Amino acid sequence: MRAWAELLRVSALFSVPGDALAGAAAVGVRPGRGTAWAAGASLCLYEAGMALNDWADREEDAAERPHRPIPSGRIAPRHALAAAGTLTAVGLALASRAGRPALAVATALSATVWAYDLRLKHTPAGPAAMAAARGLDLILGATATLSIPAGPSAPPPDVTRRAASSRAGGGPRTAVPTARRVRNAPADGTGRAPVVRTGAPPGGTPRTATGPGAAAPAGRTVAAIRAAAPAAGALAAHTYAVTAVSRHEVHGGSTGAPLAALATATALTAFAARHRGGAPT
Repeated sequence: MRAWAELLRVSALFSVPGDALAGAAAVGVRPGRGTAWAAGASLCLYEAGMALNDWADREEDAAERPHRPIPSGRIAPRHALAAAGTLTAVGLALASRAGRPALAVATALSATVWAYDLRLKHTPAGPAAMAAARGLDLILGATATLSIPAGPSAPPPDVTRRAASSRAGGGPRTAVPTARRVRNAPADGTGRAPVVRTGAPPGGTPRTATGPGAAAPAGRTVAAIRAAAPAAGALAAHTYAVTAVSRHEVHGGSTGAPLAALATATALTAFAARHRGGAPT
């Protein structure tokens, strides 16, 4: 059990759910069931990355870190790879409980994790892949939170701004058919008045897809990504800077890339703060 805890680096788990909570904060919605599903998915995908990382680096670890679980023989390589695959599947299953948009983001996140561990880690694209993973993790929290909101809450800032602009500018209004209009509508030549289909059962209210796995409206998904983009960009830039600095300390090289990433992270953080501060309440 201790070997698995070492392989999966469980001591770092507490930093993972913060991305989902940051995604909920970015869209201005109280964390709810969707946020919890996103946090669970993130934890599983993170642990999958840890297991896959040691499996991919097992030969390097045998020479430089022989005390690690795989080279020391405490965990077989095939078991580590199986754990990575199982944790990835569980993570995607948890994300699917928050709806198809969350599942799509989680799929992109898992693909990024596997690509980083298997191909990109030791290439110049490594820091960018790590940055993309952190940004996608935050967006996963945003889309999952809006897919299954905690309860009645204000719409996303982008939706609120469009609605306010429409009211102020006297935008077009959509006429909703009433019972009087339908009764007084002219016949269509067949002796029958036209029927207006509202999607509601007789005597009931319109049916809406609800429950785990129900797809969120496309507009809500776009609004979630748009609202979370500044925060996700700031997190990604920060991750890129940290990864680039770490790589520079280990392998050497120019300081230009880390400094540029740090400047970009600072600028994006300031932009995200202004964007959030200017959102209507």
